Amino acid sequence: MVSLETPVCEFGKPAVDFALPGVDGRIWTLDDCRGEKGTLVMFICNHCPYVKAIRERLVRDTRELLEHGVKSVAIMANDPSLYAEDSFENMQKVAEEYDFPFPYLLDETQEVARAYGAVCTPDFFGYNADLELQYRGRLDASRKETAPPDARRELFEAMVQIAETGKGPQEQIPSMGCSIKWKE
Repeated sequence: MVSLETPVCEFGKPAVDFALPGVDGRIWTLDDCRGEKGTLVMFICNHCPYVKAIRERLVRDTRELLEHGVKSVAIMANDPSLYAEDSFENMQKVAEEYDFPFPYLLDETQEVARAYGAVCTPDFFGYNADLELQYRGRLDASRKETAPPDARRELFEAMVQIAETGKGPQEQIPSMGCSIKWKE
């Protein structure tokens, strides 16, 4: 398992369209996932300890962001032949168990992850209402262990700021996680 940090935010970079199958059986596009005041595109998976450490907070924050006009979508791009825990069936189980308030999509070809420049799980891309990138930071201070309950909600605060002003914070701490498991 290789741990990586996400690159610095490329402010204004446009979101990339996609059409991917969700665990709910339908095909989702960027437009389907778009929020009125912002859109959060997340690359996550099931097996990664960095994702496991934040799953409950991720659900809490994305649910609360809906009240601010921000919708979220999670994309799983790992090669499930390397980690059975990342299979589509297990994606369905995890989405149901944690009651994901967002579509959970499979990027089987990994083309969407490559187009976004995703490098690890979790990797967060926060867009404003015009689908211009404004955030590429972490959820909070969690690593492989969940941060203390009073940890600053960096992703949540950034997305609320984006919803209100269209601009993300200038200071962003990169997300850290397991490298995406690319196909050979």
